[in-house]
Amino acid sequence: MIVSASYRTDIPAFYPGWLMARLAAGFARVKSPYGGRSSTIALRPDAVDGFVFWTRNAAPMAPHWERVRRVAPFYLQFTLTGYPRALEAGTLAPAAALRQMRSVARRFGPRAVVWRYDPIVLSTATPPDWHAANFARLARALAATADEVVVSFVQPYRKTVRNLDAAAHAHGFAWRDPSDDEKRDLIARLVPVAQARGMRLTLCTQPQLVAAGAGEARCIDAARLSAVAGRPIAAREKGNRLGCRCAESRDIGAYDSCAQGCVYCYAVADRVRAAAQLKRHDPAAPALG
Repeated sequence: MIVSASYRTDIPAFYPGWLMARLAAGFARVKSPYGGRSSTIALRPDAVDGFVFWTRNAAPMAPHWERVRRVAPFYLQFTLTGYPRALEAGTLAPAAALRQMRSVARRFGPRAVVWRYDPIVLSTATPPDWHAANFARLARALAATADEVVVSFVQPYRKTVRNLDAAAHAHGFAWRDPSDDEKRDLIARLVPVAQARGMRLTLCTQPQLVAAGAGEARCIDAARLSAVAGRPIAAREKGNRLGCRCAESRDIGAYDSCAQGCVYCYAVADRVRAAAQLKRHDPAAPALG
């Protein structure tokens, strides 16, 4: 079993103590986000084939990576976009995030870090030319650190639209969901930039936007875990939604528990509520949330 930790929240940034307590206990409880029954996820070495961590700030986990490796191999899906604060109020400065990504790659190899430039938000503050220049600057800094960059365009879920609209009103910008043709045009501009820095560009759950030289992302990737582990790890493809090419996994996170303040995030309906949940968090509890 592959454990995802977590596309619902940033466990390395906010909940490293909880995670280490759960590894010591050998299990975590996961509350259903749809109101159903909770489930128990085994976290013993004999039960876990690998971990995939999703983060924007891995520093709080730095002292714990060797302990994680004693359970199972891992790699990081590390999001770094460098957007204006109107879009992501509480994220690391790009320079700090770059240092963290380089540190992980030096310790565990370039297969241990996947860069996520994700999601792409087109707005009057971040038009296509801005993205092309921003992406090129970050890609240059990440050469030899990551071998893949995952991109996608923001999904206009109802809560995402509400939060983006509120931020646009407060900060004086306008955002839009462009046509697929415009999205493909931007992807076609980014592909050769990534390739020039030794990275493959892949698209997360948006196969209709794949352009020449790009591929479909497998964010939960058994082949990558196999390379990190130095041994075969097998898992069938079982995506989370239409177009998802991920390997089968179990996620141990909880929605509405990340306080980064990214207004485009699908996993947080309200930052104030997420911050309150973080404040109430009990590191000894068997489940997040």
